[in-house]
Amino acid sequence: MKHYLGFDIGGTKCACVMADENGKIISKKRFDTLAARGPEAVINDLISAARELMEENGLSSADIISAGVSCGGPLDSAKGVIMSPPNLPGWDNIPLAGIITDSLGVPCKVINDADACALAEWRYGAGRGCDNMIFLTFGTGMGAGLILNGKLYSGTSGTAGEVGHIRLSDYGPVGYGKAGSFEGFCSGAGIASLARMMLDACEGDTPLRSGEITAKTVAEAADGGDEFAKSVYEKCGEMLGRGLAVLIDILNPQKIVIGSVYARSGHLMKEKMLEVLSREALPVNLASCEIVPAALGEETGDYAAIGAAEEYGENIK
Repeated sequence: MKHYLGFDIGGTKCACVMADENGKIISKKRFDTLAARGPEAVINDLISAARELMEENGLSSADIISAGVSCGGPLDSAKGVIMSPPNLPGWDNIPLAGIITDSLGVPCKVINDADACALAEWRYGAGRGCDNMIFLTFGTGMGAGLILNGKLYSGTSGTAGEVGHIRLSDYGPVGYGKAGSFEGFCSGAGIASLARMMLDACEGDTPLRSGEITAKTVAEAADGGDEFAKSVYEKCGEMLGRGLAVLIDILNPQKIVIGSVYARSGHLMKEKMLEVLSREALPVNLASCEIVPAALGEETGDYAAIGAAEEYGENIK
C-alpha cells in the first residue's frame, strides 16, 4: 500500500503526519516550533520526524506517493517557496518543497493553510460530498479556502480567498490593516478589538472591565449571561452575516464550513447571522447553501497536511 506524508507548520506547533492511500492517518509526531531558532532548525526537525515515521512504518521513499505542507502565507505554492510569514520570523523565500524533495526523495507541494484546511474539510470533514464549498478559518485571522466545481481554486497568483480584506463597514476593528474589514469583525483578534471598542461606550457593569479581553473570555462571559459580552458576539454575528451574504451571492456554494471561533462559539452569533443573511442574500442562493461548523476540530492541521499531499498526489499520478 502506498502512503502520503504531511507537514503542518505553525508558529507555535509543528506536526509530521503519515497516512495510508485512503487518507487515514496512521501515525504522527508533534513538536514545539520554537520559531526563534530560525528555519533551518525547524526544517531539520521536520525532516527527522518524517524519517522516523518512515522507519517506524517500514516505508521507503518509493512507498510515498507525495508529501504536502500546510503553512500560513505568504507563500508561492507553484514554486514551493515560503515567503516571510509573520509567525515564522526568518522564513524569507525558503524553497521548502525542494528541500523536502531533496532530503526525502518524495515529490512535495506547499499550500497555504486556509486552502489546506478547505481540502481537509472537503475530503474528510463537514464538506464531504460537496462540489462547491467555502471554508472560513475564523481563527486568529479570517481567510478562505475555495472548492469550486470539485477542485481547489487558488486564483491567478495563488492568493484567492483573502476574504478577510473585504471592507464591511467604514468604521470598526482593524484587520488586514483595514478598519471595518471582515477580519476586523470576524476573527479572534477582531472580537477582542471589537469588545474593547464597544466597552468604551458601555455604561453598564461587565466582568470584562477588569479582566483580560480575548475572544475566549468574551465568549465565557456571554455564556455566563453577561449582556455586554452577548452584544459583542451579536455584532460579530451581524457582520458575519454580511460577509457570508457576499460570498453566497458571488459563489453560490452548497456549504460554507466555518472553523475555530465559530466552531466553538457559533451559538452566540448564529441568530443574528441568520437574520442578516435573510435580509442580504438572494433567497434562491441562501436556500441552496448550508452553513456549518468545521468537523475536524483539533485534527484539522493534521488532515490539512494530508489533504495537501493527496491533492498533489492525484495530480502527478
